[in-house]
Amino acid sequence: MMRASVAMTLLALAACAKPAAPIAEAAAPGVQCDANAVQSLVGRLAADVTSEAQKRSGARSVRSYRSGDVLTMDFRPDRLNVERDAAGKVVKFSCG
Repeated sequence: MMRASVAMTLLALAACAKPAAPIAEAAAPGVQCDANAVQSLVGRLAADVTSEAQKRSGARSVRSYRSGDVLTMDFRPDRLNVERDAAGKVVKFSCG
């Protein structure tokens, strides 16, 4: 009986608590990737152009993966995605 009373009290207090602050977005305000700025690099070896592509696109981070790889679905506006074929050539640049 005592445990039930304690549990009820804790639930009542939790209902009165302020909601948690929203989780801050991964990117700083105004920082976004621009994949259009790097489309001219498609078809080249990813190893040769990834650093340049990151600079040109303004991305804070880069995710490089082979076509068909399993990826997380998290969206990060400050991340450049570099999709490569089996030979290591860039198939597509995108942001997110």
